[in-house]
Amino acid sequence: MNPVEIIAALLGVINVSLIVRRSVWNYPFGIAMVCLYAFVFYEARLYSDMLLQGFFLIVQIYGWWNWARADEVRGGVAVSWLFWPGRAAWIAGAAIFSVSLGSVMARFTDAAAPFADATIAGFSIAAQFLMAFRRIENWVLWIAVDVLAVGLFISRELYVTAGLYAVFLVLATAGLIGWMRTHRRAAGAA
Repeated sequence: MNPVEIIAALLGVINVSLIVRRSVWNYPFGIAMVCLYAFVFYEARLYSDMLLQGFFLIVQIYGWWNWARADEVRGGVAVSWLFWPGRAAWIAGAAIFSVSLGSVMARFTDAAAPFADATIAGFSIAAQFLMAFRRIENWVLWIAVDVLAVGLFISRELYVTAGLYAVFLVLATAGLIGWMRTHRRAAGAA
Protein backbone atom coordinates (compact mmCIF):
# COMPACT_ATOMS: atom_id res chain seq x y z
CA MET A 1 0.00 0.00 0.00
CA ASN A 2 1.17 3.46 -0.91
CA PRO A 3 1.55 5.60 2.27
CA VAL A 4 0.83 8.78 0.27
CA GLU A 5 -2.48 7.27 -0.87
CA ILE A 6 -3.37 6.35 2.72
CA ILE A 7 -2.62 9.85 4.04
CA ALA A 8 -4.54 11.43 1.16
CA ALA A 9 -7.51 9.16 1.87
CA LEU A 10 -7.54 10.07 5.57
CA LEU A 11 -7.43 13.77 4.68
CA GLY A 12 -10.30 13.16 2.27
CA VAL A 13 -12.50 11.61 4.96
CA ILE A 14 -11.87 14.59 7.24
CA ASN A 15 -12.49 17.02 4.35
CA VAL A 16 -15.83 15.57 3.28
CA SER A 17 -16.99 14.99 6.87
CA LEU A 18 -16.53 18.70 7.49
CA ILE A 19 -18.29 19.59 4.23
CA VAL A 20 -21.30 17.52 5.29
CA ARG A 21 -21.41 19.67 8.44
CA ARG A 22 -21.12 22.81 6.28
CA SER A 23 -17.88 23.79 8.05
CA VAL A 24 -15.51 26.19 6.30
CA TRP A 25 -12.64 24.28 7.95
CA ASN A 26 -13.01 21.49 5.39
CA TYR A 27 -10.82 23.43 2.98
CA PRO A 28 -7.34 23.06 4.55
CA PHE A 29 -7.82 19.29 4.60
CA GLY A 30 -9.11 19.32 1.03
CA ILE A 31 -6.14 21.33 -0.18
CA ALA A 32 -3.67 18.89 1.38
CA MET A 33 -5.62 15.92 0.01
CA VAL A 34 -5.67 17.11 -3.62
CA CYS A 35 -1.96 17.89 -3.56
CA LEU A 36 -1.19 14.31 -2.49
CA TYR A 37 -3.69 12.71 -4.86
CA ALA A 38 -2.07 14.40 -7.87
CA PHE A 39 0.94 12.14 -7.30
CA VAL A 40 -1.17 9.03 -6.64
CA PHE A 41 -3.13 9.42 -9.88
CA TYR A 42 -0.02 10.19 -11.92
CA GLU A 43 1.53 6.91 -10.80
CA ALA A 44 -1.70 5.07 -11.68
CA ARG A 45 -1.79 6.66 -15.18
CA LEU A 46 -5.16 8.25 -14.44
CA TYR A 47 -4.18 11.52 -16.05
CA SER A 48 -7.63 13.13 -16.09
CA ASP A 49 -7.87 12.58 -12.35
CA MET A 50 -4.31 13.88 -11.92
CA LEU A 51 -5.18 17.09 -13.79
CA LEU A 52 -8.42 17.27 -11.84
CA GLN A 53 -6.41 17.69 -8.64
CA GLY A 54 -4.91 20.93 -9.98
CA PHE A 55 -8.40 22.18 -10.71
CA PHE A 56 -9.54 21.07 -7.25
CA LEU A 57 -6.70 23.02 -5.68
CA ILE A 58 -7.86 26.24 -7.35
CA VAL A 59 -11.52 25.63 -6.53
CA GLN A 60 -10.66 24.64 -2.95
CA ILE A 61 -9.00 28.03 -2.49
CA TYR A 62 -11.98 29.80 -4.10
CA GLY A 63 -14.43 27.76 -2.04
CA TRP A 64 -12.61 28.60 1.17
CA TRP A 65 -12.83 32.31 0.32
CA ASN A 66 -16.50 32.05 -0.75
CA TRP A 67 -17.61 30.02 2.27
CA ALA A 68 -15.76 32.31 4.68
CA ARG A 69 -17.92 35.18 3.39
CA ALA A 70 -21.23 33.24 3.34
CA ASP A 71 -24.17 33.70 5.68
CA GLU A 72 -24.37 31.15 8.47
CA VAL A 73 -27.37 28.98 9.26
CA ARG A 74 -27.23 27.00 12.51
CA GLY A 75 -23.48 26.57 12.68
CA GLY A 76 -22.73 26.28 8.97
CA VAL A 77 -23.05 28.10 5.68
CA ALA A 78 -26.43 28.68 4.04
CA VAL A 79 -27.27 26.41 1.07
CA SER A 80 -29.78 26.51 -1.80
CA TRP A 81 -31.09 24.63 -4.85
CA LEU A 82 -30.56 25.41 -8.52
CA PHE A 83 -33.55 25.84 -10.83
CA TRP A 84 -34.21 23.18 -13.52
CA PRO A 85 -32.58 25.09 -16.40
CA GLY A 86 -29.44 25.46 -14.29
CA ARG A 87 -29.40 21.75 -13.49
CA ALA A 88 -29.75 20.82 -17.15
CA ALA A 89 -26.95 23.20 -18.14
CA TRP A 90 -24.55 21.80 -15.53
CA ILE A 91 -25.27 18.20 -16.57
CA ALA A 92 -24.93 18.96 -20.29
CA GLY A 93 -21.72 20.90 -19.75
CA ALA A 94 -20.21 18.12 -17.63
CA ALA A 95 -21.18 15.49 -20.21
CA ILE A 96 -19.72 17.43 -23.14
CA PHE A 97 -16.52 18.13 -21.22
CA SER A 98 -16.23 14.46 -20.19
CA VAL A 99 -16.58 13.10 -23.73
CA SER A 100 -14.16 15.70 -25.09
CA LEU A 101 -11.53 15.05 -22.42
CA GLY A 102 -11.94 11.28 -22.78
CA SER A 103 -11.40 11.55 -26.53
CA VAL A 104 -8.23 13.59 -26.06
CA MET A 105 -6.90 11.18 -23.43
CA ALA A 106 -7.71 8.14 -25.57
CA ARG A 107 -6.01 9.59 -28.62
CA PHE A 108 -2.96 11.32 -27.20
CA THR A 109 -1.98 9.49 -23.99
CA ASP A 110 -1.50 6.02 -22.60
CA ALA A 111 -4.33 6.64 -20.10
CA ALA A 112 -5.52 3.46 -18.43
CA ALA A 113 -9.25 4.23 -18.66
CA PRO A 114 -9.64 7.46 -20.59
CA PHE A 115 -13.44 7.75 -20.76
CA ALA A 116 -14.27 6.54 -17.26
CA ASP A 117 -11.49 8.74 -15.87
CA ALA A 118 -12.68 11.73 -17.90
CA THR A 119 -16.28 11.21 -16.76
CA ILE A 120 -15.16 11.23 -13.14
CA ALA A 121 -13.16 14.39 -13.86
CA GLY A 122 -15.93 16.19 -15.76
CA PHE A 123 -18.68 15.54 -13.25
CA SER A 124 -16.31 16.20 -10.33
CA ILE A 125 -15.58 19.63 -11.77
CA ALA A 126 -19.29 20.40 -11.96
CA ALA A 127 -19.88 19.05 -8.45
CA GLN A 128 -16.95 21.02 -7.02
CA PHE A 129 -18.20 24.28 -8.52
CA LEU A 130 -21.71 23.61 -7.25
CA MET A 131 -20.25 22.90 -3.80
CA ALA A 132 -18.28 26.15 -3.85
CA PHE A 133 -21.53 27.93 -4.80
CA ARG A 134 -23.26 26.05 -1.92
CA ARG A 135 -25.81 24.36 -4.19
CA ILE A 136 -27.45 21.19 -2.87
CA GLU A 137 -27.22 19.43 -6.26
CA ASN A 138 -23.48 19.05 -5.75
CA TRP A 139 -24.23 16.00 -3.61
CA VAL A 140 -26.24 14.28 -6.34
CA LEU A 141 -23.28 14.64 -8.72
CA TRP A 142 -20.85 13.45 -6.05
CA ILE A 143 -22.97 10.34 -5.47
CA ALA A 144 -22.80 9.50 -9.21
CA VAL A 145 -19.05 10.22 -9.32
CA ASP A 146 -18.40 8.09 -6.25
CA VAL A 147 -20.21 5.07 -7.69
CA LEU A 148 -18.18 5.24 -10.92
CA ALA A 149 -14.92 5.99 -9.10
CA VAL A 150 -15.14 2.95 -6.81
CA GLY A 151 -15.20 0.64 -9.83
CA LEU A 152 -12.45 2.48 -11.68
CA PHE A 153 -10.11 2.60 -8.71
CA ILE A 154 -10.62 -1.10 -7.96
CA SER A 155 -9.74 -1.86 -11.60
CA ARG A 156 -6.49 0.13 -11.17
CA GLU A 157 -5.72 -1.63 -7.85
CA LEU A 158 -6.08 1.60 -5.89
CA TYR A 159 -7.94 -0.20 -3.13
CA VAL A 160 -7.47 2.46 -0.46
CA THR A 161 -8.79 5.11 -2.83
CA ALA A 162 -11.70 2.86 -3.84
CA GLY A 163 -12.48 2.47 -0.14
CA LEU A 164 -12.25 6.23 0.29
CA TYR A 165 -14.76 6.76 -2.50
CA ALA A 166 -17.08 4.20 -0.89
CA VAL A 167 -16.87 6.29 2.29
CA PHE A 168 -17.41 9.41 0.16
CA LEU A 169 -20.55 7.76 -1.22
CA VAL A 170 -21.95 7.36 2.29
CA LEU A 171 -20.89 10.89 3.24
CA ALA A 172 -22.37 12.34 0.03
CA THR A 173 -25.68 10.68 0.82
CA ALA A 174 -25.54 12.12 4.35
CA GLY A 175 -24.56 15.50 2.90
CA LEU A 176 -27.52 15.51 0.53
CA ILE A 177 -29.93 14.66 3.34
CA GLY A 178 -28.36 17.15 5.76
CA TRP A 179 -28.20 20.03 3.30
CA MET A 180 -31.82 19.39 2.25
CA ARG A 181 -32.91 19.54 5.91
CA THR A 182 -30.93 22.73 6.49
CA HIS A 183 -32.51 24.35 3.44
CA ARG A 184 -36.01 23.33 4.54
CA ARG A 185 -35.45 24.71 8.06
CA ALA A 186 -34.07 27.98 6.68
CA ALA A 187 -36.98 28.29 4.22
CA GLY A 188 -39.46 27.59 7.02
CA ALA A 189 -37.89 30.26 9.23
CA ALA A 190 -38.04 32.91 6.49
